[in-house]
Amino acid sequence: MIVNRLVRALREGFKSIVRNGWMSVASVNAVALSLIILGLFYLLVSNINHFTYDLENQLEMKVFMEPTADEEEVRAMEERLRNKPSVKEVRFIPKEEGLEQFAASLGERGKLLEELKEENPLPDAFVVQTYKPEQIAPLAEQLKSLESVGNVIYGQEYVDKLLAFTDGVRWLALGLVLLLALTAVFLIANTIRLTIFSRRREIEIMKLVGATNWFVRGPFLVEGILLGLFGAAVAALILVVGYSVMVDKSQETLAMYSIQLLPVFPLTLQLTGLLLVIGACIGGGGSWLSVSRFLRV
Repeated sequence: MIVNRLVRALREGFKSIVRNGWMSVASVNAVALSLIILGLFYLLVSNINHFTYDLENQLEMKVFMEPTADEEEVRAMEERLRNKPSVKEVRFIPKEEGLEQFAASLGERGKLLEELKEENPLPDAFVVQTYKPEQIAPLAEQLKSLESVGNVIYGQEYVDKLLAFTDGVRWLALGLVLLLALTAVFLIANTIRLTIFSRRREIEIMKLVGATNWFVRGPFLVEGILLGLFGAAVAALILVVGYSVMVDKSQETLAMYSIQLLPVFPLTLQLTGLLLVIGACIGGGGSWLSVSRFLRV
């Protein structure tokens, strides 16, 4: 019995889509347009999160030892840093290497530092990366209080601005996506409501002859889900093709600025699945809400 009802609902849903013709096309277009915009924001937010995550992972601080620190104190400091639960990576830079790096940064003027090799004034140092960017400042304050540490540099102002920027971008993107999703629900529900409104006489007659709510609602629910899926499929196809072309065309240009977009796969597979689920839910939900008013007869 249940199988027969399901088959009837599917059959009637398909018939209704074909019978309504241009109205069904308009519904699919409305779903597709809304989900294309929603999908664009999803791609944008995903790449922004990827970009900010890369920036956060590049944050590091330099811990300079006191010039008078001996080898034992340097080893003790390295062990202390490696045992910190917040520390992801520690790289030791002996003062000789530090002088070479400083000279290289000065270009041709670095030759002036050749005379300092015998009496190197630079201290030994450590380059430290933490698992999370917000762990840098507390760790720096702890290290500054140690007698063997001369100075700690981590660009506090830069770190604070970056954290504020990334948090702001994420919240803004989330707000825009939610706003757009609500707009899509409203648009799709009203589009499907127009389709149901054109058949209100048919619904009233079925109710008057004793049809149950599920008997009446089933085909419309199927119709709404199918319209949502068709629109989502169109949106997904356009977005997948467009994003693939964009990644291919911009790869070399963005590489010059050390920027890399997320790969086409699995991002587009995730996007397609998300759009299909949203399209089906919005289409079915819109049909459910729209037909309810005509069942009260």
